Amino acid sequence: QVQLVESGGGLVQAGGSLRLSCAASGRTFNRNTMGWFRQAPGKEREIVACISRSGGITYSTDSVQGRFTISRDNVKNTVYLQMNNLKPEDTAVYYCAAAASWSLVARQYDYWGQGTQVTVSS
Repeated sequence: QVQLVESGGGLVQAGGSLRLSCAASGRTFNRNTMGWFRQAPGKEREIVACISRSGGITYSTDSVQGRFTISRDNVKNTVYLQMNNLKPEDTAVYYCAAAASWSLVARQYDYWGQGTQVTVSS
């Protein structure tokens, strides 16, 4: 069982930065692929970025490449999403999730946090 708690969301102006954190409980954190997803009103949940168990492999969706960086600290059981040069279209609820194996697909993630709101004003 893995429990995930996100923090770091908020309201920021376009061009600003935020860092999201996701603290995980349980001793199996370093066995899980970790992902960040987001869901805007009226839209489907989409993957933003994910990172392999060791942190050696990362993926980020095209729309955030060069602006967002995913990282993890397996000692602190925490995964991060550094978001720079934020745009109004980044406004969404951001979710942290854990999967038993590498995946870009939401339904293959077994554990989810409660979500944190990110709002970017123009």
